[in-house]
Amino acid sequence: MSSTTPEAARRRLRRTTTHRPLVLTALILAMFMGAIEATIVATAMPQIAGTLGGFSLYSWVFSSYLLMQAVTIPVFGKLADLLGRKPVFIAGTVVFLLGSVLCGFATTMPLLVAFRFLQGIGAGAVQPITATLAGDLYTLEERGRVQGYLSSVWGISAIVGPLAGGLIVQHAGWPWIFWLNVPFGVLTIALVALFLHENVAHERRSVDYAGAGLLFVGVSSLMLALTQGAEWGTGPLAALVAVFGVAFLLFLFQERRAPDPIMHLEIWGNRTIALANVATLTAGIAMIGLISFLPAYVQGVQGGSALAAGFALSAMTVGWPLASVVAGRLFVRLGVRRLARAGGVAVMLGALMVALLADRGPAEVGVGSFVTGVGLGLLSTTFIVAIQTRVAWTQRGVATASNMLMRILGNALGAAIFGGVLNLRLRAFLAERGLERRISLDSVQGLLGEGAPRAGAVLSGPAARVLREGLSTSLHLVFWGVVLSAAATLVVSWLVPDLSREA
Repeated sequence: MSSTTPEAARRRLRRTTTHRPLVLTALILAMFMGAIEATIVATAMPQIAGTLGGFSLYSWVFSSYLLMQAVTIPVFGKLADLLGRKPVFIAGTVVFLLGSVLCGFATTMPLLVAFRFLQGIGAGAVQPITATLAGDLYTLEERGRVQGYLSSVWGISAIVGPLAGGLIVQHAGWPWIFWLNVPFGVLTIALVALFLHENVAHERRSVDYAGAGLLFVGVSSLMLALTQGAEWGTGPLAALVAVFGVAFLLFLFQERRAPDPIMHLEIWGNRTIALANVATLTAGIAMIGLISFLPAYVQGVQGGSALAAGFALSAMTVGWPLASVVAGRLFVRLGVRRLARAGGVAVMLGALMVALLADRGPAEVGVGSFVTGVGLGLLSTTFIVAIQTRVAWTQRGVATASNMLMRILGNALGAAIFGGVLNLRLRAFLAERGLERRISLDSVQGLLGEGAPRAGAVLSGPAARVLREGLSTSLHLVFWGVVLSAAATLVVSWLVPDLSREA
């Protein structure tokens, strides 16, 4: 009996010891799903709008996902401390996959938006716990190598996403951009379930559900006011703005009194952190403006294919990781101020190139997209390192999370703002020509993706040309809105001090 005890002990040890390489593989797969989601959906959105209609809800496909991700990231991060990483990670991945499958089966744009809300909830668990597990499983000396693996996944996914989206749309149909997540997600769940073992002995922490709820109500009200306020009228618009104002004030009050708030307001007293977060917010607005609407311009106005739109968008995602690597290498030599200013200038220059050269073709748009990506990469790395340097170890996670939250909120608000600008300008354009009763916003689907053949039977040649002109005018206004956001980013980035000179 005693002779079998050592072998039995070894078997028990194998069953309770985490297999780090296989769990890291699962984390890389999870990171891949999250990283590829934004760009692959952006490339397919013109065809999705062309198939489902509901063009007025175009921006909500992005906003709904980003809003729920922003609200749930801090909630799931704290639940992982209470319940353990494994159950929360698996539950989040299941929700993400359920949302992905349902998105592929959506038959209307409102249904797609609803399913994107669900997908965003799952993404809010997957993203922070992936980073947390990497920190749990590896020592300080190993984390640099592991974070390099995860960062390379972002770079590869960002480049592959737009091109893969174009190919999938062209040869398989848009639902497959969502269903593509299923095999990766199932394998991720299997690896984590079988090979991650943890002893849950975490610090008891309260979850700021009230703060999360107020953040959701406030941002949702603001997004509805921006996208639908003009259509609903003055009364509903004023009510939405009032709800946003009240929710914002209550959110600030809640964050000051919560034991463990979603947003730690005290870190905003640091000038570097405050300016970096504001610049990240405005840069996030500019970024989503290009990601969301460049494909619509290439396909709807220029008549290009989904693959051409993917190439134009992938230029940004090539510039970003390249500039991030450069910023990391030059940070000590050049300092925060020079890199932040260089990033702000590049974002502004790239946005101007897109706004001024969009009529010339996808290649010119791609160059502007690349330069913008360079600026975003410089700012992202510079701000993260600067923020982490300005706080003590005990606040580093909170400070980093605040920057991540501002970027996602910028994305969500940008999608709403520019979606509202697009809808409002296109309606005004049609009204100016007396066509508002003959041509609705949903007629734009005739210029996008699979909707084109159907629209050709409904719209006459002159009507289609007018609609294309209106879409072009409206998207140009969106691009100039991106320029304004880029200008704000440049101004704020210019004010960021060097670490050694901060008062």
